[in-house]
Amino acid sequence: MLRFITSRLLQSLLALYVIVTATFFLLRFMPGGPFDREKAVPAEIRRNLEAQYHLNDPLYRQYLDYLWDLTPKKLAFGAGGGAGDFLKDWFGIDLRASFTYPSRTVTEIIAGTLPVSLELGLWSLTVALVLGLALGIVAALRRNTWVDHLASGIAMTGLCVPMFVIGPLAVLVFAIHLGQFNALGWSFPSDRVLPALVLGLAYAAPISRLTRAGLLEVLQQDFIRTARANGASEFRIVWKHALRGGLLPVVAYLGPAIAGILTGSFVIETIFQIPGLGREFVTSAFARDYTLVLGTVILYAALVMACNFLVDVVQAWMNPRIRLE
Repeated sequence: MLRFITSRLLQSLLALYVIVTATFFLLRFMPGGPFDREKAVPAEIRRNLEAQYHLNDPLYRQYLDYLWDLTPKKLAFGAGGGAGDFLKDWFGIDLRASFTYPSRTVTEIIAGTLPVSLELGLWSLTVALVLGLALGIVAALRRNTWVDHLASGIAMTGLCVPMFVIGPLAVLVFAIHLGQFNALGWSFPSDRVLPALVLGLAYAAPISRLTRAGLLEVLQQDFIRTARANGASEFRIVWKHALRGGLLPVVAYLGPAIAGILTGSFVIETIFQIPGLGREFVTSAFARDYTLVLGTVILYAALVMACNFLVDVVQAWMNPRIRLE
């Protein structure tokens, strides 16, 4: 297990380095810059701003300086005495100040908006798992009946219709015409319903299909026939014997699903005007806010890698035949 964890950590660090490098140079090669505005900035002020943020340095120098700022230089938990730039106070990691919000660091912006995105992701994942597992189990147990066809039809609809179509339709029907929910915002508990449903439905569909396929495969195994021959009830067969093996494809899918929910929140937060990190990322990308884009990409990449690592561990626990080596 220690060898497996060490190997995955090294792979993750290498992948994170590649992501940071690619994002850094792609941002620099994009047309425009952080100080391009509808109203032109005077040349002297622009030169002073570029000097302040070291944008007039050679590109390789900017890259090496940024890598140095990302390198942990100390370990001092609780230092700083506040909820400010804790990465810099505790570990010596400096994500720098935002170009869009010069008085705030990227760490402070992430700390203020990430909890909203995580809450949205948690509710959406709950919707996806509950709805997807329920549809998949029912479809597998009622194979080739109208129940199976109905569940499969709902799953196919979720697979075919994108979020940026379902989102505005949900706002039009439930917020504008029926008036049951607010169209925008994140102030009340009811504001969580529509965004979580729209984002969760997109991933409930593949979870439903994977659950159905996995259960059907397990239900045809010899040990299931043996359990039926011994007089075990259908409920016991499904919940004690079949479900654990049937959910292995779903567990394998959870890593990419969580990654999709995190990145899909960019679209949902923009549609519903949710003050989360996804909306800040979209805003910073349009504004060419180099530091905020890089900080957000690093955070999401680390979260995705951590989720994939946990999925591998859970898979090994659920299926003893999987060898970590």
